[in-house]
Amino acid sequence: MAGGGGGGGSPLGPTPPMWYHRDLSRAAAEELLARSGRDGSFLVRDSESVNGAYALCVLFQKHVHTYRILPDEEGFLAVQTSQGVQPKRFKTLPELVSLYLQPSQGLVTTLLYPVDREETAVLDDRDYSDGEDEKPPLPPRSASTSTSSAPETPTESAPAANGLSTISHEYLKGSYALDLEAVKQGASSLPHLNKTLVSSCKRLNGEVDKVLSGLEILSKVFDQQSAFMVSKMIQQSVNQGGDQELENLVTKLAILKDLLSSIEKKVNANAHLALDVKLDVYLAELTKIGKSQKYTLSVDVEGGRLVVMKKVKDNQEDWNTFTHDKIRQLIKSQRVQNKLGIVFEKEKDKSQRKDFIFASAKKREAFCQLLQLMKNKHSNQDEPDMISIFIGTWNMGSVPAPKSVASWVLCRGLGKTLDEMAVTIPHDLYVFGTQENSVCDREWVETLRAVLKDQTELDYKPNKSFIVLCLFYICFDGCLGNKGAVGVSFMFNGTSFGFVNCHLTSGNEKIARRNQNYLDILRLLSLGDKQLGSFDISLRFTHLFWLGDLNYRLDMDIQEILNYINRKEFEPLLKVDQLNLEREKNKVFLRFAEEDISFPPTYRYERGSRDTYVWQKQKATGMRTNVPSWCDRILWKSYPETHIVCNSYGCTDDLVTSDHSPVFATFEVGVTSQFVSKKGLPKSSEQAYIEFESIEAIVKTASRTKFFIEFYSTCLEEFKKSYENDSQNSDNVNFLRVGWSNKQLTTLKPLLSEIEYLQDQHLLLTVKSVDGYESYGECVLALKSMIGSTAQQFHTYLSHRGEETGNIRGSMRVRVPAERMGTRERLYGKAAVGVWMQAAIKKLKWYCCCVSLLQALWGSSSSSLSVGESSVGEWLQRLGLEKYEQGLLHNGWDDLEFLSDITEEDLEEAGVLDPAHKQILLESLRQQQQK
Repeated sequence: MAGGGGGGGSPLGPTPPMWYHRDLSRAAAEELLARSGRDGSFLVRDSESVNGAYALCVLFQKHVHTYRILPDEEGFLAVQTSQGVQPKRFKTLPELVSLYLQPSQGLVTTLLYPVDREETAVLDDRDYSDGEDEKPPLPPRSASTSTSSAPETPTESAPAANGLSTISHEYLKGSYALDLEAVKQGASSLPHLNKTLVSSCKRLNGEVDKVLSGLEILSKVFDQQSAFMVSKMIQQSVNQGGDQELENLVTKLAILKDLLSSIEKKVNANAHLALDVKLDVYLAELTKIGKSQKYTLSVDVEGGRLVVMKKVKDNQEDWNTFTHDKIRQLIKSQRVQNKLGIVFEKEKDKSQRKDFIFASAKKREAFCQLLQLMKNKHSNQDEPDMISIFIGTWNMGSVPAPKSVASWVLCRGLGKTLDEMAVTIPHDLYVFGTQENSVCDREWVETLRAVLKDQTELDYKPNKSFIVLCLFYICFDGCLGNKGAVGVSFMFNGTSFGFVNCHLTSGNEKIARRNQNYLDILRLLSLGDKQLGSFDISLRFTHLFWLGDLNYRLDMDIQEILNYINRKEFEPLLKVDQLNLEREKNKVFLRFAEEDISFPPTYRYERGSRDTYVWQKQKATGMRTNVPSWCDRILWKSYPETHIVCNSYGCTDDLVTSDHSPVFATFEVGVTSQFVSKKGLPKSSEQAYIEFESIEAIVKTASRTKFFIEFYSTCLEEFKKSYENDSQNSDNVNFLRVGWSNKQLTTLKPLLSEIEYLQDQHLLLTVKSVDGYESYGECVLALKSMIGSTAQQFHTYLSHRGEETGNIRGSMRVRVPAERMGTRERLYGKAAVGVWMQAAIKKLKWYCCCVSLLQALWGSSSSSLSVGESSVGEWLQRLGLEKYEQGLLHNGWDDLEFLSDITEEDLEEAGVLDPAHKQILLESLRQQQQK
């Protein structure tokens, strides 16, 4: 439900009206209204842009008009009006709608025909075939179903009441008569009812114990006073049981509530203990000093020291000096753009974090630049530009794992595996996702830690050279449902990573339900930068990895499937794989990638063997068929013009405790720098800028409202907005073409102007309506291809809530000052070119320059240059223009074979500004080509 109503009651009245469609998407609402086809048709849905608000959608002359309904401070509702117009306020949504059922109330037309929502039965989708043999709950005695007014969540609906209702039903059918007879004979208790309640609460008791284990850790960090109480409760829970179990559970729940409240207050209190620092930065100097009432920060670049000074009583000062090697980590807050955490090494394996608040995000970025400049000057280690990632997913089938899972970690088994010489080389990042995991968190982490230590000779410890992420979706053994998703995200230098581990609805026939699971997770899982609320999680990260038991099946006769598997012919099976088919229709995982599958289906094996598939199972509801399928998958989605290569994708063949085989994948991923080069900061204050000449978008909508564009990027201090579009037309009632000229588009100024920094940046765009401030499509653009003195064209797709909603094109340029054009070599450059274009071009050179990658590759394939000189320097020396060598080399023109592609603009950016000199160089190149 969207929000609360005036006077404390529900804004929907006693029961939600049928024309209220909850969190129906904008696109789906337009489709429903178009289907009705009558002017005056209307419905109300939750607003996509404002939490607690609604959107009134009205069809008139084949166009959908949207009005925002906003709650005020007292909870009263009103349709948003033009400035100066007094809004009419209502306690409930039905009261508001009743007014506009009357003519001449200010809408485009009178509300005439309500479009009712389609009620669907709430089904129990728990998958009893995936886990242990257990009886499914009996169907409810009443055929009626209750409908929740809350938005759907990513977790599959499997109410706890179902398990309890089954036990209650069995009690009423059997033991109830025994208790009744005992009461008639004078008994003062109901032993069978008590036994039933104790049995039904055992699972809940186990979940409470898991929560207590987590609270034990939190309490030691945030509330040490409660730590002793939590430890005592855990000990008591082990000792108590039997008849006291029910009373023990009630007591624990009451204390849990108090503990959670106490820890939450402690966390909130600690979160506000940031140090207030005002930093005055002058980029021309080497030593920077920031002052505040309590602290002074001084960065001595030449000396390699950061000095933190605190003023104490009687104007005395307390100094703390940290050398460059003691600064372990910079943590940039995404929610508070001017907040920075610095992690200092205090003793061996111990660290201390201090948080600082700067005057602005720009000041924070400048300070980070200075610290990195200092570290670059004194450190012998290069900043990494490529890391290796291991990702594994496994449905463990609600049983413990075997003692060793080495084959999983080492990518040994079937499919695309690593070379034996490479398997023991440790990865930089390990990600483990499990489903139906019955092992407690601590034990599972220790298992993974032990196998990593055995196989890689590295011991996992915080702040060391590699990271282990354990992503769990805790299995509730069917009591509370075992479907849903969990995610984690973080920044690695200037690159953002997101990981989603999920368990989707099972069953061969439930494709649509799985698709909806995915869309719900995409929209509702809270990950990444909170400022990017207009974007779903598929656009919030440089690299997003999606793993888990997706449960998509094969649409083919079981015997045909087995025949293909026995012959190791997987291609015909992949053509009927439900996930592949749904992706081809753009129903799910829009623009995601997956490595080719060359291993057999990972489900459903006979436990204890990998030779036999078990596809039939007798259940209380009848015979259930689960054909062998690739349920367990790993997909990813990356920003354009980034480097990512999948080096392995397969499954183990020796871990047989579950009916699923563990799946693994490894990736080589380029990571970007957030820092300056070792050459130091430039002397000039000239700034780079991002300028648009024009933008045109085609959006899927029946609306004819006005639109604007919002621009987001980590290289911007804050998001920026364009003005309203100044052109608009339509050749199709379901699509609208909108355009912005240069005067409607704002110039963007990035935080830093170095080309090395800007080449790694991306710009997120969202097209929003003026009437409802709702997004009609989002996209991401790479700045790398846009750098230059002339505007470059871009063209990409728009998506919203996982659906492709149109496309956007335009021209823009990223202007970089000449003195900011220096770049550095990257480890992954040549590899990336080889992967992308090896079929078309045999010999390529990677350029980190102003020309887009595709332009550079296209030019090199169309012509070549053969000259007598062996280097660019010798060629320039022959022409008497050797002074331009440094500028050409900095911009990537370091190979004679590729100079045929150079243009006048490229020469200007390399520092060749004299027209006569440009003519000499270009003429020389033309003559060489003709030879």
